[in-house]
Amino acid sequence: MSGLLKKLPTKLTNKRAAKVADNTRLPVEKPNSTLKPISNQFTKLLSVTKYLPAGARASILSKAFGKVVPYVGTTGIYYETVDPNQVVVSLNNTKAVQNHIGSVHAVAITLLAETATGFILGLNLPSDRVLLIKSYSVNFYRPIKKGQIAAVASLSDEQRLDILNTPKGEMVIPCVIHDRESDSDRDPIVVEMTWAWIPKSELEARRQGKAAKALENNQVDNKKTEDEPSEDQPSEDKQPKTEQPESEESSKHSTPELESN
Repeated sequence: MSGLLKKLPTKLTNKRAAKVADNTRLPVEKPNSTLKPISNQFTKLLSVTKYLPAGARASILSKAFGKVVPYVGTTGIYYETVDPNQVVVSLNNTKAVQNHIGSVHAVAITLLAETATGFILGLNLPSDRVLLIKSYSVNFYRPIKKGQIAAVASLSDEQRLDILNTPKGEMVIPCVIHDRESDSDRDPIVVEMTWAWIPKSELEARRQGKAAKALENNQVDNKKTEDEPSEDQPSEDKQPKTEQPESEESSKHSTPELESN
């Protein structure tokens, strides 16, 4: 927890999500919950900041979480709602995240969905486990307008209990993409993210096993290198053959023939 608290900004950033008229925001229904949050580094940070004004809290969380995942921190993702039952993150349409037609790039939208689903899983995962992304599926069946994009990931209490009581598992977490300035009557885009989680001890054992295997292979390679003759010391098969002098018996055998002549 101390490591995450150190990531809190000493000053509030002036960069906030662009204001959008209320009539352009699609209503986001927050799941009802009777479960208490579990205790991990993320929920402790939420507890520390819960009495701050909404805008200040969102800015602090955006800055802190952006340092937890450095790459995400470079994209300008803004954490509007962070709760064990729902996470809402948004991304302004700036030049840095645009595609060739001026709307938010598909990869940036996917990152937004990965961030929302990953953090909602992280909020419900005991600290002795680690989460890993496995796969995702998205269908951009309609164009995205040139405005702000928001991603909403939600979990029911039943799903939260399943995560809590399953030491090793996986779950498909859907994420709804809201095109906030779109006037389309079509359903919003939904990204399905498949996340897995395993005990940290198992992940460490895998890494140690791979490291031990790599060390063993390296030792075998070194042994082979040592056994191979160097260029300065050719092997016995490559040693030049020298003529051997005739033995005494061979010399004595030829003598009588010479004497008989």
